[in-house]
Parts: sequence; structure tokens; C-alpha cells
Amino acid sequence: MNKPEGELQLHLKPRPVETLSIQIPNDTLDSLKKVAANRDMSVEALLKFYIGQALRQDLAKLFSERVLESTAEVLARHIQSEEEISNIIQEIRAATTG
Repeated sequence: MNKPEGELQLHLKPRPVETLSIQIPNDTLDSLKKVAANRDMSVEALLKFYIGQALRQDLAKLFSERVLESTAEVLARHIQSEEEISNIIQEIRAATTG
């Protein structure tokens, strides 16, 4: 049975949270308020969005670095030349970054 689009609900599991107090320069807070209002969201929601976005990027970068380190270790077991391994890793980095 299909539900009309208006009845779709997103069910998120609540996660434990901790309250954090940070100091933000007044001009930065004013800018955040403007952007949040333009996006029709609260400053808190905007900050969570920004943090989540940057966190995902950093975690993806950490993961890719671990993959490259593991790749280099595997290559080292099969290739004697450190220069050749370095060239392969550089080629992989270049292909994946743009």
C-alpha cells in the first residue's frame, strides 16, 4: 500500500548527546544568524550541519589515508623498489583527488 508523500516520516534513533559551550566572536555569530535565517533553520541546526559536513570530509580523508597506507604495505611485500611503491601511491592519490 503506497502512502501519499505528505505522510512520509523520517524515524531517527535518538543518540546520546552532550551539551557543549563555545565562545564565538560576535560578528561570526551575526553572520551565522543571517545564514541560518536565509536557510530557514536555527543557528544550532546550522552549526550541527557545518560540523557534520566537515566531520564527514575529515573522516573520509582519514579512511582514504588508511587505505593508502595498507596498499603501500601490501605493495612492499610484492615489490622491492621503494621508489616504485611511492610512484604507485602518488598515482593513486592523483587519480582520487582530481
